[in-house]
Amino acid sequence: MSKQIQDAYIVAALRTPVARRNGAFRHVRPDDMLAAVLRELAARVPNLDCNEIGDVITGCAMPEAEQGMNVSRIGLLLAGLPDAVPGITINRFCASGLQAVADAASRIRLGEADVMIAAGTESMSAMPQIMGNKVSLNPAIFAHAENIDIAYGMGLTAERVAAQWNVSREDQDAFAAESHRRACAAIAEGRFDAETLPYAVKSHVPGEGGTVRIVERLVSRDEGPRPDSTVDRLAKLKPVFAARGSVTAGNSSQMSDGAAAVLLMSEAAVKRYNVAPIARFAGYAVAGVPPEVMGIGPVEAIPRALKRAGLGMGDIGWTELNEAFAAQALAVMRQLDIDPARVNPLGGAIALGHPLGATGAIRTATLMAAMQRDPGLRYGMISMCIGTGMGAAGVFERV
Repeated sequence: MSKQIQDAYIVAALRTPVARRNGAFRHVRPDDMLAAVLRELAARVPNLDCNEIGDVITGCAMPEAEQGMNVSRIGLLLAGLPDAVPGITINRFCASGLQAVADAASRIRLGEADVMIAAGTESMSAMPQIMGNKVSLNPAIFAHAENIDIAYGMGLTAERVAAQWNVSREDQDAFAAESHRRACAAIAEGRFDAETLPYAVKSHVPGEGGTVRIVERLVSRDEGPRPDSTVDRLAKLKPVFAARGSVTAGNSSQMSDGAAAVLLMSEAAVKRYNVAPIARFAGYAVAGVPPEVMGIGPVEAIPRALKRAGLGMGDIGWTELNEAFAAQALAVMRQLDIDPARVNPLGGAIALGHPLGATGAIRTATLMAAMQRDPGLRYGMISMCIGTGMGAAGVFERV
């Protein structure tokens, strides 16, 4: 007998501050970051029976070394959640955190769980290489010309998108400067405060007489945004991926560390715990594109997600479009005719950072906070491109 699809609701979402690679979180383990947000997330519903959590699904783009051994299960145990709560780590590269939200929502919609947690964690300080500590690509990629695009570095794919969709260096730098301007303004106005869980970083420093003392510093703000980032300054940076290219460190996303968690419930659980949901999960889609232009992935994913939600682009009042590179973000916006004013109103990954597998969950927290602030914001969307040629998009409705 078939079951009726039920709605899945987001009832809480929060994140750590996002730190620059080798910045404030350079000695912080990703499972500790994850544990911190999971612990606080569960506390946001004081009467929550944590034994009812059906699963903790955690996105991580490089699940190895410090991020390996099923970082989701380790993180939830460190958070003090009951042994009965399972955990799984998933990897869809840059969309891992958003995929975790979609997978958690699917479990609820299918009636397999009433309470789920979606999360993401990534330490690019611990995993400095874009593909982890040890790159071991299939030799077939290099043996056959039709496969070679799989091995392209992300920066080179951005150069291809810039060339194919005619995105100038000037436009990329202007977009990057605006990302920093918006992010700095949002921080100054306290726009991120409600979604951000300050994180205490402990350091061991030499003391008198050969002793060691512990110094604790509370990190409460994102490290990436730079108030002195201007078009003129960005224009002086050299291309880093192609000698005559246009993609620079300044108009690309920052390598970062961070974590986030999202609590989802069924309608029955919302009533049982007497909580006010923030948003309904309205639809999700993922799509593939040629690997050499992976940045254009959202152009294929967004229309599919909107169709599943029964909406059009004009219905979306707020879009969190991950700024992997200014070139690809601009190409996507132009191809889909998205109003720039509705894209990343508080800045994007160029300013705020991109801790890969955590970003989707982090931006979910940002969107949920925006929906709580603005009663007029009915629909929001999160989208990103994905390495090896994919795009993902998730749609949410304020309730």
